[in-house]
Amino acid sequence: MANHPSALKRARQNIKRRDRNRHGRATNRTIVRKFTGGIEAGTTTAADLPQVMAQLAGSAAKGIIPKKRASRKIGRLAKALAAGSKS
Repeated sequence: MANHPSALKRARQNIKRRDRNRHGRATNRTIVRKFTGGIEAGTTTAADLPQVMAQLAGSAAKGIIPKKRASRKIGRLAKALAAGSKS
């Protein structure tokens, strides 16, 4: 365990950041699962995509996930929505 004041502060900050990042990643997983489940069930529309895009882009902006990963996920979800709406 840290003993110096600066190391104690760093440990406190790491705990806060870890909890914040964990919550953000869990929220991302939930929203993506609901979206893909909706595509498979046929209940998701194009109007639902901006909410998912905003969540992923916001997570990327905050550094929770890398920007390229967010972009890749958004593109794949949009592609899946387009393919799902045709059938």
